[in-house]
Amino acid sequence: MKEKLIKVGISIGDMNGIGLEIILKTFDDHQILELCTPIIFASNKLVSFQKKHFNTNTNFQGIETASAALEGKLNVVNCWKDTPTVAFGQETEEGGRYAFLSLQAAVEALKKGEIDVLVTAPINKNNIQQEEFHFPGHTDYLAKELEGNSLMFMVSEEVKVGLLTDHIPLKDVSESITETLIIEKARLMHESLVKDFRLQRPKIAVLGINPHCGDKGVIGSEDDEVLRPALKKLYFDENILVFGPFAADSFFGSQTYRNYDAVLAPYHDQGLIAFKTLAFGSGVNFTAGLSKVRTSPDHGTAYEIAGKGIADPESFRHAIFMALDAFRNREEYAELTQNPLKVRTLEADKDK
Repeated sequence: MKEKLIKVGISIGDMNGIGLEIILKTFDDHQILELCTPIIFASNKLVSFQKKHFNTNTNFQGIETASAALEGKLNVVNCWKDTPTVAFGQETEEGGRYAFLSLQAAVEALKKGEIDVLVTAPINKNNIQQEEFHFPGHTDYLAKELEGNSLMFMVSEEVKVGLLTDHIPLKDVSESITETLIIEKARLMHESLVKDFRLQRPKIAVLGINPHCGDKGVIGSEDDEVLRPALKKLYFDENILVFGPFAADSFFGSQTYRNYDAVLAPYHDQGLIAFKTLAFGSGVNFTAGLSKVRTSPDHGTAYEIAGKGIADPESFRHAIFMALDAFRNREEYAELTQNPLKVRTLEADKDK
């Protein structure tokens, strides 16, 4: 029997950005329809408008619910009947409202099991704010809706970087980093590397909070008083292979990151400047720690090029493929851990 294709739910992000452009360009390659069943949460009118504007060859099938999706087709769930005004490159209240309607509908379908994974196009974190969305981004909203802890995990073939703190002001970073937070985020990263990326004994490098990891208290005491004790507990009490802290300024330039499977950075720019320098355009924003798989491209709404037809869909395409891989890896992990004998057999085969 033919294997059932994974249903990929897609929220469109801000309609005035590059979201729908990169979605449509991705599925211009019809071979991807042999790997999954994509379901966009928007409206036929909006998708038709952008399809015509960007002159793409992507044909789609309008449906009323995700459960009615057809294999071999790009499906569009009609989440609204009205016709919003598209203003490419502009931050509008309407753009934020419809971005949330798309996301909300996709998440509901994910919770009901009507889709298997979620891939989100970029939102504007300012105009999406409303009564039902008071979050600094997708990650925190999804953690609430899916009732789990989350880790912002930027992933590419080159490097994987997770964050202890993500979208918070720099002035709040130090007081936000506690031993409890460090242990929680390291556990999430370790679990994701094992379940989602099939690494049996992953090695995690942790960057220092202060310059030069505090220089023994000269530039701050957090690394010695908070970070090091947490890493010792993880290593000795939980057998999680964490190493560090490492001085962040030389860690990537010296190629030290290549010795580890992933890097845990204390704050947003410390980790993401390095990640996007090494992997921009091919990286994926992966939300680890949730009960469902969610990915996103590694860029924002790109208002400055929106509507011009020049947006590169590469990162969005990688987000699709990574969601499919992670879903299969989780299923395989669940199957193997339910059957310890099978695990032992596989490990014995690897040793031969």
